[in-house]
Amino acid sequence: METSTVDVSGQDPSAVMVQQDTDDKKNTQKKKVKELKVLDGKTAQNLSIFLGSNRMPYDQIKRMILEVDEKTLTESLIQNLVKQLPTQEQLSALLELKDEYDELSEPEQFGVVMSSVTRLESRLNAIQFQLQFEEQVNNIKPDIVSVKAACEEVRSSENFSKLMEIILLIGNFMNAGSRNAGAFGFNISYLCKLRDTKSTDQKMTLMHFLAETCEEQYPEVIRFTEDLNHVEKASRVSAEMLQKNLDQMGKQITRLQKDLDSFPPSNNEQDKFVEKMSSFITGAKEQFEKLTDMHKTMEEDFEDLGRYYIFDFKKVTTEEFFGDLSNFKNMFLQSVMENKKRKEAEEKIKKAKLAKEKAEKEREKKQKKNAIIDINAEGDETGVMDHLMEALQSGAAFRRKRGPRQAANRRGNAMTSVLAKELTKDDAISQTVSKKQKMAEEKNVVPPVEEDEMLEDILTRSN
Repeated sequence: METSTVDVSGQDPSAVMVQQDTDDKKNTQKKKVKELKVLDGKTAQNLSIFLGSNRMPYDQIKRMILEVDEKTLTESLIQNLVKQLPTQEQLSALLELKDEYDELSEPEQFGVVMSSVTRLESRLNAIQFQLQFEEQVNNIKPDIVSVKAACEEVRSSENFSKLMEIILLIGNFMNAGSRNAGAFGFNISYLCKLRDTKSTDQKMTLMHFLAETCEEQYPEVIRFTEDLNHVEKASRVSAEMLQKNLDQMGKQITRLQKDLDSFPPSNNEQDKFVEKMSSFITGAKEQFEKLTDMHKTMEEDFEDLGRYYIFDFKKVTTEEFFGDLSNFKNMFLQSVMENKKRKEAEEKIKKAKLAKEKAEKEREKKQKKNAIIDINAEGDETGVMDHLMEALQSGAAFRRKRGPRQAANRRGNAMTSVLAKELTKDDAISQTVSKKQKMAEEKNVVPPVEEDEMLEDILTRSN
């Protein structure tokens, strides 16, 4: 019968032995990682990060560089490799440790593999230039084309020239009698300052006046904004940066040509660097020469433009000149839109004022037309006569609509009604007096108080 031994701690001895072996291996690995023979800690760490992000065998990376494989090589891969690559002295020292390859850390193993590639740094710089060349051309060529086109547009636009004449004419009219009167020209940079001159009510600027004048008297001049299509793009081109990029491209082509001329022959069949780079440098030189000629023509066009508009092209850059024109173009279009909105607002106010006046006139006319003299109304008869005279003068008394016969008899002519009313009242008074006199005669008594009241009543009515 077999018996199993158990440790006093309660753990299986075999499990303890396995755990100890694992810990020993981890300690050994940590010890190997820390034992760097050539590379410093920072360089080794950066290389480890690079290798961890690119999970490829070291020999495959080496083959891609030797063959200049454009399908698998990317710009980011080459950039990181150039940035994290050990120095040439470190690579030479690692090359001597190729027999101890298995004992080296991963970064140093990668360095040993890459150290066998001759002129590794030159190869990587050349491949990086090849991968970036098309992008450099696409950054330089459109800028040159934009400036050339803008120079041609500003030089040949008749509408823009006519606009400059109008601005000069307005300026001379405003400066009449001053020391600036009768000027033959002005600086292009003053165009954007037209917006700074304002009217007394601060509602319009000289730019608004210019736009309004062109719109009313010279409508064809406004189309100058359509002639200057490339001005805005040209305003974003820095002549200094453009020249710097061309110089850098020229230096890279020259350096690559020197490397190819002095590159040692290789016995490795995978090494196709010289072959592919020689083909690339031929096409790169041709494109560089075209760009150089275009840039020279661009500078000549700008100098000709400076002589035409009389500004110092050595002091005024393309960015400044076309920047002023682009801003002026935008300000002019904005002024045209603001003038349109202002006129629409004024037209609305004018229409509202006319509508108000018309409504007021119609209301007054309606009041006169509908004025009715109420003959039965109690109050001051002088007001009734005033309304009657006003109705007679305006003719409203003769244009009144006739109603039913009873209403016509009741309303009738105002004067006739008043007279009839007074006569009626007098008849009533006389009849009352007659009755009282008969009664007094019958009784032979006349009440003095009633007689006095009748006399006062008659006097009051007659008044």
